[in-house]
Amino acid sequence: MKTKFKDTEIGMIPEDWEVEELKSVIDIKHGFAFKGEFFTDEPNEHIVLTPGNFNIGGGFKAQKFKYYLSDYPEEYALKEGDIVVSMTDLSKEGDTLGYSAKIPPSKEKTYLHNQRLGLLQFKAKKIYPDFIYWLLRTKKYQQFVVSSATGSTVKHTSPTRIKEYKFACPLLGEQKSIAKILSDLDSKIELLQKQNKTLEAIGQAIFKHWFVDFEFPNEEGKPYKSSGGEMIDSELGEIPREWEVKPLDQIANFLNGLALQKFPPEGDDFLPVIKIKELGQGITEQSDKASPDIDEKYIINDGDILFSWSGTLMVVIWGEGKGALNQHLFKVTSDDFEKWFYYYWIKHHLRTFIGIAKDKTTTMGHIKRHHLTDSKVLVPNDVILGRMNEIMNSFIHKIIKNKLGLRVLIRLRDSLLPKLMSGEIRVNNLEAGTE
Repeated sequence: MKTKFKDTEIGMIPEDWEVEELKSVIDIKHGFAFKGEFFTDEPNEHIVLTPGNFNIGGGFKAQKFKYYLSDYPEEYALKEGDIVVSMTDLSKEGDTLGYSAKIPPSKEKTYLHNQRLGLLQFKAKKIYPDFIYWLLRTKKYQQFVVSSATGSTVKHTSPTRIKEYKFACPLLGEQKSIAKILSDLDSKIELLQKQNKTLEAIGQAIFKHWFVDFEFPNEEGKPYKSSGGEMIDSELGEIPREWEVKPLDQIANFLNGLALQKFPPEGDDFLPVIKIKELGQGITEQSDKASPDIDEKYIINDGDILFSWSGTLMVVIWGEGKGALNQHLFKVTSDDFEKWFYYYWIKHHLRTFIGIAKDKTTTMGHIKRHHLTDSKVLVPNDVILGRMNEIMNSFIHKIIKNKLGLRVLIRLRDSLLPKLMSGEIRVNNLEAGTE
C-alpha cells in the first residue's frame, strides 16, 4: 500500500508519523572536566573520550585515544550502548559536530565522559534509543547543528541547540525496525573492517618473520635461520645468502601528485581529489573536484598504494574508487615487484619517516626523495620471492576485496538513512520486497 503524506512544519511526512522535538524525548548531560595534567598517550584501562573519537558521519572511532591516570567521579564512567554526541569540532567544516556515537562493548577498558561531549538521557518510553542514535547521524540534523555553531577555528554547539531539532517520528515498532536495518548494515561494515585489521596484522607479522627474523620457509619448509640457513654480511648486518640490499626507491616508483587546483573540472564531469584527508576518511561531499582529463598516470584506482609524504604520513591500500592524485601524495607502483612487497617495506620504514617529518622546523613536516634512497630493503632470490608472492598476494587481494565490499555497504547505509528517517522508504515495504 502506498504511503500517504501530510504537510507539516518540517515538510512532508507520512500521515501516521508525528513531528517531535528532541527536547521532549531526551536530555543531554554534560561531561566532566578531566584534568589535562593526568592525560597520557600510554595505554591503560581508562580512556577519556574526545571529539576525535567520532567518525565523520557519526559512529565510534577507536583511534587516537587519550588515557587518564587519576581518580574521577564514578558517574562519568560510560556504559556499553550509551549514546554520546560531539559538541566541539576542530575542523572548519564542523565535520563531526553534533553527530552521535555509541559506546562499544569492552571488558578491559572504561570509557570516560569528557566535557564537550553530551550523554543522551531518554525520558520518553515512546522513543527507541537506537532510532535517535541514527537520527543524530543524518546530514539534515547535522546541518541544523552546524548552521548555528559558534566559533571560527573551533566550532561549538550546546545541548539547548541540539534539543531544538524537530524530526519525523514513527511509532515505536517502526522505530525499532528502522534502527535494526541500519544497525545490521553497520555490523557488516564493522565485521569487514575488523577482518582487514586482522589481515593487516597477520601480514605485518609474516613480513617481520621473513625479513627481520629471517625465518621464512626454506626448501624443506623449515624456518631458514634457526634451521642453519647460510647468512652473509651486508651493510644491514647478516642477511640470507643470495639476498640483496637495495634502496626503497629502486624497488618501486614514487609518483608525486599534481597541484590539482590548476585542473578544475568543467561541467558535471569530474574526479574527486585525493588528498591526505581522503586517505584517512575516504571521499566525502567536501572533497575537492578536478578535471578527469589529467594524465592517466595521475588517476587513482582501487587497489593502488598511496603514501602521504607530508603532514600526516601514512601508507594505504586505496579502495574508495577512482580519483585524482594530489600533490604531497605518492602513488607507488613497481614494474618488478608485487604490491605486497613495496607496501610492507614502506610500512616497515614508516616510523622512521614520521620521525624525520617531526624533526622539521616547518609547520608541515615531510620527507624528501633522498630519504627513500637512504631507506634500504632486502630482496630475496627469485625462488624465495615466488613462494612469498603466493602467500602474501592472497592477503592483499582479500584486503582489497573487503575494501570494495565496505564501500558498497557504506554507500547503501548512507543512502538508506535519510530515506528511512523521512518515511520515503517504509520498513514494511522494504521487508515485503525482500521476502
